[in-house]
Amino acid sequence: MTTTSTPGREAELRDNLSAVRERIQAACVAAGRPEDAVTLVAITKTFPISDVRALAELGVRDLGENREQELKAKAPDCPDVTWHFVGQLQSNKARSVVRNAAVLHSVDRSSLLKALSRAAVDEGRVLRCLLQVSLAEYGPEEAATGRSRGGVEPAAVPELAAEVAAAEGLELGGVMAVAPLGSDPDEAFGGLEVVASRLRSEHPGADWISAGMSGDLEAAIRRGATHVRLGRALLGTRTPLG
Repeated sequence: MTTTSTPGREAELRDNLSAVRERIQAACVAAGRPEDAVTLVAITKTFPISDVRALAELGVRDLGENREQELKAKAPDCPDVTWHFVGQLQSNKARSVVRNAAVLHSVDRSSLLKALSRAAVDEGRVLRCLLQVSLAEYGPEEAATGRSRGGVEPAAVPELAAEVAAAEGLELGGVMAVAPLGSDPDEAFGGLEVVASRLRSEHPGADWISAGMSGDLEAAIRRGATHVRLGRALLGTRTPLG
């Protein structure tokens, strides 16, 4: 794994980060929200630790991975940032994620909570958990096939939220979603905004909305996103892992 960025790569990341921050700032202004209302989470999956270090040196304080193996490899090397896990998680990987991440964006089922809670207690940590909400109803293709990009159905959010809130070692942080392929992201994230508002009425501290990626961050911010998860806009095209 590459450990040191070249000057050219550092300049590329600096320019990309500046452009991304300008987009976030402009979206906040357009939405009538404070310019510091949105946190950038840099998704570094498939990219080397040298890029992680370079982003941290440029002031990025929140970094994310969607594979447990990569999180486990990178987090100890760059401990002075907040690590987020954004991928689907199997119960047998719960302890590793609890050990290396502060935030889990993809809680989507009750069966995962027992493993997360036990690991958090054993590790002496508190894991902030976001409920991944399915927005499949807003994507014609996903609604027709019954396949989605993951998440719990909106109607099931209150019950799952109560379970997270009651679990030792876990903290209910809010919601996360991915706009369905082929959807209008403004409409999809509008649906998420409604779910998030209802959740906050029952759990006032669960005020995070993790939504928006490189192609749709403006729509997400317009609809109340507090965290955007960006990979391509920051780091470029990913190299597929084997």
